[in-house]
Amino acid sequence: MGVGHGHQLHFHGHSPVHTMPAHLKLLSLLSFIVLVVATPREQYWAFGIYALLLAGVVAISGVPARYLLRRMVVEVPFVVFAALMPFVATGPRVQVGPFTVSEAGLLAAWGLLAKGTLGVLASLTLGATTEPRDLLLGLERLRLPHQLVQIMGFMMRYLEVVTDELRRMRIARESRGFTATSVRAWPALGSTAGALFIRSYERGERIHLAMLSRGYNGRLPVTHQATATPAQWAQAGILPALALATAALAVAL
Repeated sequence: MGVGHGHQLHFHGHSPVHTMPAHLKLLSLLSFIVLVVATPREQYWAFGIYALLLAGVVAISGVPARYLLRRMVVEVPFVVFAALMPFVATGPRVQVGPFTVSEAGLLAAWGLLAKGTLGVLASLTLGATTEPRDLLLGLERLRLPHQLVQIMGFMMRYLEVVTDELRRMRIARESRGFTATSVRAWPALGSTAGALFIRSYERGERIHLAMLSRGYNGRLPVTHQATATPAQWAQAGILPALALATAALAVAL
């Protein structure tokens, strides 16, 4: 139980982005992503402006660009899907180097890559500048159902506990000479998954009983409530305001 729980993404700092209340950052992120998605993909210049705005936020936060880029590997499935779209889409074909690809698929791939990359980078910036506990408090402040907030909180807390349990089970299998080299190893892997599920379920029951014994009544206690000053509201509104102006101009052109 002494392992970390959800802090790998966070980058410690004291920038204005770090100290801004989490609910303001969540509102700013949501507004920014909605405006990016609503921007016509044919307006290439608009996505350049969005990238510059996001780069400015990253620079103010003091989070190293390399720190965020390493974690953008989560976007790889979207990149693979976007790379296939020009080849599988129908419609007029255009020549791109040695390949003949769909024009509509090429445009769709660009839109997916541009909007997806901006969304992932914005989300990573939020995670890098916000402690998990503050993020949960921000969601509570935004009136997200408390059951969902509790589920997310337990997921953050115990994800690495379960992952470490799986790692110990893998080491135990390998110490007995097990190697997953063919489909004949699938029953053993299935047994491992079943055992991990049972252990996690039993751990959840023990935690629930411990919480009830300490007076749990369906809601977790709130240790502090984040408040925002007018200056922080104004700072949080800069990114959405500039993005809104860009999106409005892109739609009007």
